[in-house]
Amino acid sequence: MADNKNQQGQGLQIELSQEIGQGQYANLAVITHSSSDFVLDFARVLPGLPKAQVKSRVILAPEHAKRLLGALQENIMRYEQAYGTIKIPNQQPAGPRTIAPFNVGGQGEA
Repeated sequence: MADNKNQQGQGLQIELSQEIGQGQYANLAVITHSSSDFVLDFARVLPGLPKAQVKSRVILAPEHAKRLLGALQENIMRYEQAYGTIKIPNQQPAGPRTIAPFNVGGQGEA
């Protein structure tokens, strides 16, 4: 999405506050869109809790969403070249879905 350069070729400085730098753990992503925006909600689902709590929402223009997709694809390719294929157990065919880490509603294990 960004290669640390702006259109003039000058370095782009990004400020990251300590609070944001801590990050939020999310194991569920819900993606919706309209004609003008993509909305990415990142949530945390935990066994035994009835609701997933949204931890972060990112709203992108369609062009930026496509750039993000390309950047993720490129980084996943680099990761797999360095560390091996990322295996997704019980992967479902492509189509509209959420990204869930485990069978929601099933029994949790410790």
